[in-house]
Amino acid sequence: MPAPAIKICGVADADALEATIAARADCVGFNFYPPSPRFLPLNRAAELGARAEGRIKRVGVFVAAEAAAMAEAVAAARLDAIQLHGGESPAQAAAIKARFGLPVWQVISVAGASDIAKAEAYAGAADFILFDAKTPKGTLPGGMGLAFDWTLLASCRGALPWGLAGGLSPANVAEAARISGAPLVDTASGVESAPGIKDPALIAAFCAAARSA
Repeated sequence: MPAPAIKICGVADADALEATIAARADCVGFNFYPPSPRFLPLNRAAELGARAEGRIKRVGVFVAAEAAAMAEAVAAARLDAIQLHGGESPAQAAAIKARFGLPVWQVISVAGASDIAKAEAYAGAADFILFDAKTPKGTLPGGMGLAFDWTLLASCRGALPWGLAGGLSPANVAEAARISGAPLVDTASGVESAPGIKDPALIAAFCAAARSA
């Protein structure tokens, strides 16, 4: 099995972006959800988007965002893909894909096997499924360091390409990739020294561990 692709999510400053690129990650996630400690204002999104141009794939993370706000972020950060983390329906995902002409990553929150099966409904509507751990009601929808049972994905042969998120860190990403067979692994809090503060050494360690899987 080839090593998984790597996404470092919630990058919010130039040092973290440069560390992500230096560690040879495939994608960087820019978070446009205001309550998140990783929220990226438009002025900084424009700066980081320009710095990342041609060096790494830029994925914008949105939670039930208004179309106008999404359009501003897409333009500012020069996004290459849109990640939807607000429980959007297949119809909503398809509409966003049509509006912006960009690949859509749909996050599916997982607590059990029935949640994995929900991915099938997005065939033809989204381009990529990201399975993330379901967070407790009333908390942030992601970036909480929570994991789910990776064996649920071991037989995943869905209609769409997919990736694994939720509680991944340098210590467990290789095991997670081996157990799940994930073609992509995604981390946010797992490479931070504090909420929203990326640690370049942890980013490097995460990428090295993922490639060892």
